[in-house]
Amino acid sequence: MQRNDLAVSDGKVKAVAHAREAPVARGGRLRRLGGLMRKEAVQVVRDPSSVGIAFLLPLLLLLLFGYGVSLDARAVPIAFVVEQPTADAAGFIAAFGRSPWFEPRIMADRPAAESALMTGAVNAIVVLRADFARRLDRPDGARIQLIVNGVDANTARLVEGYVRGAWQAWLNQEARQAGGELEQPVKVEQRIWFNPEVNSRYFLVPGLVAIIMTLIGALLTAVVVAREWERGTMEALLATPVTAGEILLAKVVPYFGLGLGGLALSVAMAVWLFHAPLVGSFWVLLLGSSLFLLAALGMGLLISTATRDQFTASQIAILATFLPAFILSGFIFDIGSMPTLVRGITHLIAARYFVAILHTVFLAGDVWSVIVPNAAALALMAFVFLGLTRRLTRTRME
Repeated sequence: MQRNDLAVSDGKVKAVAHAREAPVARGGRLRRLGGLMRKEAVQVVRDPSSVGIAFLLPLLLLLLFGYGVSLDARAVPIAFVVEQPTADAAGFIAAFGRSPWFEPRIMADRPAAESALMTGAVNAIVVLRADFARRLDRPDGARIQLIVNGVDANTARLVEGYVRGAWQAWLNQEARQAGGELEQPVKVEQRIWFNPEVNSRYFLVPGLVAIIMTLIGALLTAVVVAREWERGTMEALLATPVTAGEILLAKVVPYFGLGLGGLALSVAMAVWLFHAPLVGSFWVLLLGSSLFLLAALGMGLLISTATRDQFTASQIAILATFLPAFILSGFIFDIGSMPTLVRGITHLIAARYFVAILHTVFLAGDVWSVIVPNAAALALMAFVFLGLTRRLTRTRME
């Protein structure tokens, strides 16, 4: 009986000791995690390139794209060749002069206009024939000849559409001045939703946030683990009782905060400097940005863990994250116009889903039928990339 009591007592003592060790273990884990996070935070602060990519690069990119890049064709130089000067021809040319889209230049003859088009001095030629005024009152109407420089196909299509619109507006004005109304079989009442000013800046600046977040998330973290291996600090870290999850979390949290700082700067510049309309909720934008940032951090850490070399990791990050985000995300190039195979590849690009969220929240509002599927895709990608990174890190530790 006495031995059994002692055994039971020993069992109780052991159980009590085990119960007391659990909080200590949890406390030690939290201290380790806090120390790792402080180490990463100090490393970020001491690295000028990290701060520059997070804050200086967004500033430069937004200023460059906001002021220097435009998909609109404004003040297009266009040559006019008038074979027989008349009041109607002068009124037609004056209508182009009042438009912000054109910069009319009257040429003496057609060879001079063609020479200007060849040298790039003008983007198009409008020829008003000698019978222009006389044929205006005929049933078949007058005809004008339009010659467009098609080297830049996008600008050529814009110029052609602008000329047709200016021609139609002038005909309507002439009909009103004559006390009548221009007879048309079909009348188009045009309405432009989401971007009534048709300002490409409102399209480019929100999409640029995805490029900036890709740079912050993937490019910065792509060298984090590789730098540890190159400096030999990873071996020392693996000699401690840290786990793969603790290492991963410690490296994600500081760069996640850095990414949110870059996001705040980008959104502030987009709204207050470039006057992009943030129609939707800021909290929806923050949620979508957080999901994309986790996916980008996961991609960068996965590349860094797999390569162990900073130069190789940075090159792979540019090829695997930045360039696809720039070309295949819908930031500039329309995905619907791409070949079927390329459209299929875009579904593997996380920035594609984030750009869709950005354009929707900024220009259209909280359209849940667009936001929810794209946010779910980002959450899935973040889970996959971070999970693969954790598994690869644990394999390396073992």
